[in-house]
Amino acid sequence: MSRPQNGTHPKRLRPEQIQTSLNRIETDPAHHLAGPFRPQTPLGQNHVVHSPVTYNSKNGPPVRWSTESRGFWQDIKSLRWVVVPSSSLKILLLVFVLWANWELLAPYIGKDLQNPFAPLIFISHRIPDTPDSDPRYQKGYFDLAFIAYYVVFWSFIRQSITIYICRPLAKWFGIRRETKLDRFGEQGYAVIYFLVMGLWGMRIMSQLPTWWYRTEYFWIDYPHWDMKPELKCYYLMQAAYWCQQLIVLLLGLEKPRKDYYELVAHHFVTLWLVGWSYLINLTLIGNAVYLSMDLPDSLLGLSKLLNYIQWNRTKTAVFAVFLCVWSYFRHWLNWVILYSVWFEFDLMPETSKRWEPKDGVWMVWWMKYQVFAPLVLLQALNLFWYFLIWRIAWRAIGDIKATDDRSDDEDDGEPDDENDKDD
Repeated sequence: MSRPQNGTHPKRLRPEQIQTSLNRIETDPAHHLAGPFRPQTPLGQNHVVHSPVTYNSKNGPPVRWSTESRGFWQDIKSLRWVVVPSSSLKILLLVFVLWANWELLAPYIGKDLQNPFAPLIFISHRIPDTPDSDPRYQKGYFDLAFIAYYVVFWSFIRQSITIYICRPLAKWFGIRRETKLDRFGEQGYAVIYFLVMGLWGMRIMSQLPTWWYRTEYFWIDYPHWDMKPELKCYYLMQAAYWCQQLIVLLLGLEKPRKDYYELVAHHFVTLWLVGWSYLINLTLIGNAVYLSMDLPDSLLGLSKLLNYIQWNRTKTAVFAVFLCVWSYFRHWLNWVILYSVWFEFDLMPETSKRWEPKDGVWMVWWMKYQVFAPLVLLQALNLFWYFLIWRIAWRAIGDIKATDDRSDDEDDGEPDDENDKDD
């Protein structure tokens, strides 16, 4: 067995190197957990606010992504409709007008013709003969059209909230820096989204036999291929949101973060869980996972917002509540789900333990590991962030301002101008 040249050996991380890496994360203004909880510039301090975009030439591409339209068709070709709310709204309205015109003209042209634009706006694939009092839906290819339309919808909602609600609110609180205005908007949108979807997910679970995390019903009577309309809509809206977030991340539509690869991994694992659970009719377990993620994220975003506006006592109280909620939802409930996958998998009917997609059953023996793997990966990411969160809490107990180790005063460590060097 050959030895490395010059007697060298593969490098191993030493304890001091690990500590140095952790210290870098904790002091990194561009980390999505640590950054937003770092001490902030005094509110109202005057800074030169730079334009969020500059152009190489009149017709050249923007150096940074701007929220100003450069023409509807140009925004579509360049994918800038993702960040230009006026263009995403035009796409939404165009589809709606086409749908409405078809509805108005169809009675005169062909009464039996289905509206081709309906699958974009409304869920499709209703199960025939299900009563109007309790309609049921199954999955189908038109679900992809619904997701595509609502990717545009979430782009419009996201940018409208960040630009027209959160930025003016941040300025009212005295925030002047362009970077902080951007991050305040992102966190404001996150608080609204995760709170609404968390409460919606809780409402849906209350109508299911899985309420509150009665995990045996993930498997009893599988396959759960017939969905209540609200469950199907909720599931596809979540899928559209995470697709939109991944587009934002991969195209660099937000200011880059130092923990970029952590976030990309998180989004890919989330979409793996969403898509796979929907495909193999495990939407009940999917609803449980969504709920365990959304509610703690709303409190995390709120803690970041309170740090930006320097409501330190309120922030500390909210952070303490967040820590308890995160521990319960992101870890205890996730371990409950993992336990169910590993030990309750066999509660499903024996007739469902086969690979017959046409019958809606996919659960051959190795599918247990296929379901278990992304949940373990997600828990590994959560445990890493949980460790960082507790370090923040420990510093807060030591009477140091609370900071959160997932990514945000996200200046990338670079001042906006000479007056910002002391931040």
